[in-house]
Amino acid sequence: MPHPSLTAEEIATQPENWRTAAALAASGPAGLPRRGERVAVVGCGTSWFMAQAYAALREAGGHGETDAFAASEFPTGRRYDRVLAITRSGTTTEVLRLLDGTGLPTTAITACVDQPVAAAAGHLVDLGFADESSVVQTRFATTVLALLRAHLEREDALPAGVGTVAAAAADAERAVGWRVPEELVALEQVSFLGAGWTNGLAQEAGLKMREAALAWTECYPAMEYRHGPISITAPGRAAWMFGELPAGLAGEVAAVGGRLVADSGAGGLDPLADLVRVQKLAVALAGHRGLNPDEPRNLTRSIVLG
Repeated sequence: MPHPSLTAEEIATQPENWRTAAALAASGPAGLPRRGERVAVVGCGTSWFMAQAYAALREAGGHGETDAFAASEFPTGRRYDRVLAITRSGTTTEVLRLLDGTGLPTTAITACVDQPVAAAAGHLVDLGFADESSVVQTRFATTVLALLRAHLEREDALPAGVGTVAAAAADAERAVGWRVPEELVALEQVSFLGAGWTNGLAQEAGLKMREAALAWTECYPAMEYRHGPISITAPGRAAWMFGELPAGLAGEVAAVGGRLVADSGAGGLDPLADLVRVQKLAVALAGHRGLNPDEPRNLTRSIVLG
C-alpha cells in the first residue's frame, strides 16, 4: 500500500515559501553576492544542482562571473571574491570543511542556523521557514533558488526571458494542483533536459526521481541529447524539457517513439514550477511502487562523514 507522504505536504507549501523568500531578498540580507563579485557557489546533491542553476542565472544576467561546484570538488587554488554555500542541515561535512579552510569571504544559506555552519561561515542566511522533515529535499532547495533569483531581480540582473519570482510562484500553484497522469507513472524511463540555468533543474529532476522512486532517469543539456543519449528513448520512455524546446527536437523524439513533455518556457509554466510537477511525479511513482518517498533507500537527511 502507498505510504502517507510528508514529502507531498512539503511540496504543496512551495508557492508561499517562494513569496517569503522574495520578501527576504527585498530586505537585502547581508552576505549575498554583490554585483561584480567573482563567486563560487557550492553544495552537495540537490544543493549542488541549485548552485548550478543560480550560477548560470547570475552570470547570464551580468551580475558577475559565477561558478558552481560540488563542495568536495572545489578548486582550492582558484581565487574568488566570495564562496556561497548551500546546506539545508548545516552539518554537511564537505561544506563545513570547505568553509573552514578556504580563507575566502563566505556566506551560507541554511535551514538550521543552530548547527556547525553558523561557526564556519562568515555570513548566514536563514531559510528555516522552508526546512523539511523529509529526507528528500523539495521546498528548501527551490526556496533557495527563489531567494537568489529574487535577489538578482532586485539588482536588475535577471537574464532576458526569465520571469519574476512572483510569476513563478503563481505557476507553482498550478503545478501543486496538477494531477499526475497515469501514463507518466507508467513510463519506464525519463531523460530530463535543460539549457542554461535549467540544466541544474534537469539534474535535480533526475535526482528526485531516483531518490524517491528508484526510477531510471538520465539528465543532459538539451543540445547534447541528440549526441548519443537519444539512443535510449523508445516507446514507453520520455524526454522532459525544462524551458524552451530546441528546434527539431520534438520531431526527433517522436521519430524514435518517445513521449515528449515540454510544458515550460514561453507561454508555459516557469521552469522552476515545472520542477514541482516532477516532484509530484516522483511521489506518485513511489506510491505506485510501494515505496516511502520520505525515507528513501540508503539515504539520510544529512551526510556527516567520520
